[in-house]
Amino acid sequence: MKLAALGLVLPPASDPPAANRKTCTQLGNVLWLSGHGGRLPDLPQVRQRGKVGDDVSKAEAYATARAVALTMLSTIKRHTGDLDRVQRVLRLFGMVNVAPGFIEPSSVIDGASDLFFELWGAENGQHVRTAIGVAELTNRMAVEIQGEFELVG
Repeated sequence: MKLAALGLVLPPASDPPAANRKTCTQLGNVLWLSGHGGRLPDLPQVRQRGKVGDDVSKAEAYATARAVALTMLSTIKRHTGDLDRVQRVLRLFGMVNVAPGFIEPSSVIDGASDLFFELWGAENGQHVRTAIGVAELTNRMAVEIQGEFELVG
């Protein structure tokens, strides 16, 4: 895994906020991740809460999406024991808490897509994706991302 080469460290994996749901579930060799966006690592430009295009800049939102991707990796590692079990990224669904008039949620979610592409390359890191702007997210999160990953074995 290239995390260390990129100068990145995984944050601790988070538990779900309630007993009625999980951070991920696996069926066969596909792992689905719940929406991630809370409890982000303290990194430069990361803004956990706020509206993109108002109190969160596009650059800060991109950095936040990248941090969300790190929390997703923490969940995967806790579930699988080893990030090398990820065969490829299948799909991301990203939601951006946008101010009226902000029309670039795709540029924000690129923060996560770019990280996965850097880690697994074109063949395994490239994925299908949806990125939407929403009026509100839980607890005013700036970015929330769900993911689907193919696992080896």
